[in-house]
Amino acid sequence: MIALVPFEKIDFDNLIRWIDNEDLLTKWSGGLFNFPLTQSSLEWYIKDTNVPGDSDAFVYKVVAEDGSTIGHISLGGISWKNRSARITRVLISPENRGKGCCSEMVTAILKIGFQNLKLHRISLGVYTNNDAAVSCYQKSGLKIEGIQRDVLWYKSHYWSMIEMSILEDEWKLLNQL
Repeated sequence: MIALVPFEKIDFDNLIRWIDNEDLLTKWSGGLFNFPLTQSSLEWYIKDTNVPGDSDAFVYKVVAEDGSTIGHISLGGISWKNRSARITRVLISPENRGKGCCSEMVTAILKIGFQNLKLHRISLGVYTNNDAAVSCYQKSGLKIEGIQRDVLWYKSHYWSMIEMSILEDEWKLLNQL
């Protein structure tokens, strides 16, 4: 069992430690941040977040039952008018990868989005070179909508992105609500 807790300044060092190479930073942020990740870039990242009804992003650390921080996830690009958002910047600490944490994290953020924030649609984009993430998202109920070809130029190659989403009624059906 995990909990999503607002990501704050005291959590910066964990994230900086986990993202120890440019490839991982690029996969995680899609080019939003430069390597290495810094305290000041993370201060910008959390500015004006986590205010229900006002913020367009909610940024969380993922806390295990024992109190340790095991991951990071955010729900951003919120359109209150359209009742939609995007899951972004999903990361599991190196020592917790491959243990099923991703599905728990995604399930928790979907619950926040659909139950607490009353969203109708939650989407995400994942690079085609991230098979583990695609599998996790599908297990959590997200459906593949299509592929955006060649969206990111990185180290002399283009990366394509899989677009996925889940709608409120699909989530309710999965959770028998």
